[in-house]
Amino acid sequence: MSTANDSWAIEVKGLSKSFGAKRVVDQLDLQVRRGEIFGFLGPNGSGKTTSIRMLCGLLTPDAGRGQCLGYDILSDSARIKREVGYMTQRFSFYEDLSIRENLEFVAAVYRMPRQRTVVDEALRELGLSDRQKQLAGSLSGGWKQRMALAACLLHRPKLLLLDEPTAGVDPSARRDFWAEIHRLAASGITVLVSTHYMDEAERCHRLAYLAYGKLLAQGSPTELVTTSGLSTWTVIGGDIDRLQHELLQLSASEQVVPFGNSLHVSSADGAELERQLQSYFERPDLRWTRDQVRLEDVFIHLMRGAADNYAEGAAR
Repeated sequence: MSTANDSWAIEVKGLSKSFGAKRVVDQLDLQVRRGEIFGFLGPNGSGKTTSIRMLCGLLTPDAGRGQCLGYDILSDSARIKREVGYMTQRFSFYEDLSIRENLEFVAAVYRMPRQRTVVDEALRELGLSDRQKQLAGSLSGGWKQRMALAACLLHRPKLLLLDEPTAGVDPSARRDFWAEIHRLAASGITVLVSTHYMDEAERCHRLAYLAYGKLLAQGSPTELVTTSGLSTWTVIGGDIDRLQHELLQLSASEQVVPFGNSLHVSSADGAELERQLQSYFERPDLRWTRDQVRLEDVFIHLMRGAADNYAEGAAR
């Protein structure tokens, strides 16, 4: 057993992993508190899935050290797996079996005592009792997701690792899923979830942003916005398409993004952006307001300075 700080469910330093010549995860340092919802964000290929698999003992890092749930990630991977629920991106259950039959199969694999009772409880807690006889292959994306979560929770894990669990799920089902995640966190379960959705990122207690294998930033959503140093304006009116093209020519305009009938203009140099926008402020057909920086603005800003580890000649 590790002597790591008991307040951390996950505490790792210098985790690295390469596949062939590509460094997929590069010197990852991460701390996740017990009972919090921690979001992993980043573009495809950023190393999120590889990091999650190293944390739960499914992959051995090439370098680095740390603990998960008090167990050493290098020497105690078998113990970690017994206390972790891992929900993958891909639906991996038997589509010609019912919900109950799939859960019973998982319970048997874990050799759980009182298997029928455990399955009954999972069906009830996840609202699946009325559908327990329905074939998994006939379920919508949202119900498949709910069944997969029920399977992850059968053995009462202390940590949930959810790898883009709401991809392809409708907004209503996503909202219900996140309500369940917050209920589980309130009960003491730690949740590490990867996502592409900014509204989901805002529901996390803390976030880490990965790009091309490197950790670019971590903190609460508020902290990430506050420390980004970005300044943002919103403009309404005029010919939006032409205005966007013009604003992109300004050296201080880092981002010029359409939102409906408005443009969202951001820069890391707020004073210079304001100076360069003066002539546009004076136009009677345009209405400008200083706006709040969004998480999406922060992550796009971070990406601008990240080096693509899959590009030809990229440094390892």
